[in-house]
Amino acid sequence: MLPPRLLWRDPRPIPRLNRQEPVTVIVSDPGFHEPGGDDHCSMFGYVCQAHDRPYRHESCGDGPHLLALDCQEHGPENMGPQPRMLLFPEGFDPPLSDAQLAWARAEGGADPS
Repeated sequence: MLPPRLLWRDPRPIPRLNRQEPVTVIVSDPGFHEPGGDDHCSMFGYVCQAHDRPYRHESCGDGPHLLALDCQEHGPENMGPQPRMLLFPEGFDPPLSDAQLAWARAEGGADPS
């Protein structure tokens, strides 16, 4: 239902005193592992693809960050939209239609209010 490649960036402005560069999260990508019910992944982290290193807040590198969820067993892995993403749907690229947003909220059990 969602586009094969989907990115999200928090559309709210970054606080002035926070020097963190813009962070874009890869929600789904056709080349990433698609987790299923049989997967028992337990070790995850974020990798910044823009800087080719693990991502830790404000310690990755200079410039905008492009984060991917990284499973120790499968490598880059798709993830479902998180509650914060569903609260700020204007951050999705490409934008989600009303039907896609309703589907994502129903799948994730997110309450938009």
